Amino acid sequence: MTEKKAEIGKAALWMTGAIASFSSMAVAGRELSLSHDTFEIMMYRSVVGVFVVSLILSFTGNWHQVSTNRLGLHAVRNTLHFTGQNLWFYAVGVIPLAQVFALEFTQPIWVILLSPLLLKERLTALRMTSAIIGFAGILIVARPGVTAISPGVIAAAASAIFFALTTISTKTLTRHTSIACIVFWLTVMQAILGLVAAGLDGQIALPTVETAPFLILVGLAGLLAHFCITNALAIAPATVVIPFDFARLPTIAIVGMILYHEPLDQWTLLGAAVIFSGIFLNVWSENRINSATQPQNTR
Repeated sequence: MTEKKAEIGKAALWMTGAIASFSSMAVAGRELSLSHDTFEIMMYRSVVGVFVVSLILSFTGNWHQVSTNRLGLHAVRNTLHFTGQNLWFYAVGVIPLAQVFALEFTQPIWVILLSPLLLKERLTALRMTSAIIGFAGILIVARPGVTAISPGVIAAAASAIFFALTTISTKTLTRHTSIACIVFWLTVMQAILGLVAAGLDGQIALPTVETAPFLILVGLAGLLAHFCITNALAIAPATVVIPFDFARLPTIAIVGMILYHEPLDQWTLLGAAVIFSGIFLNVWSENRINSATQPQNTR
């Protein structure tokens, strides 16, 4: 029991870092939206990422893990993620931060629905129930027919779909290549995509004294958030990690209220709770299935 509590405590610390990182990235994205378009934000974020990842690979001596195998799949994955991240940064600049995070939480629901089509995984009754509950939460957050569906809400919801497609393509890539290789090509390819997209209008806003710290923060926070979540999942099961991850929503709601005077919308919080219940049901059922199929320790 003591060992279990220690694991939960360590996972909680890592998830606290993830929550702080995601919240910092959202605030930095909101501040940058006044001076940079989303393509420029992604370009500078990825440049910071290339620098950091290259330092880590050099320090750890893991450059040999980076290969040019399956560059096509890397390109597909990174284009999907680039699109989703741009939609997310756009949403962060135009709708309440809590609403962005609530709709982003639907990513696992889309993974459930898209995996049978793209990975040939089975769509069980429990998975379908989880998806239905998740979509009920989306309707509560967006409330179509009661409030106008703004471009920001559409962008936030669409970003979750692209993040789900990114997750599925990442799952395919991890069968053939290392995490170090995936992250390296992620930063390099998205820096190139950002440069091309940002330069389409013939103008690329350069960093200023005011925006440079936020651009660096976006780049560092994005990498740190995923690093923290990966470590939390390595320590504790998903049924423990996901409730901590859900703490992102009330956290960003309070941040939005303090920094941007955004009201605490009861419908957003209720919808997010419903979405979370659908996700947790799926994770809990998957853990039960995995436990039942694993051989018992007869020692």
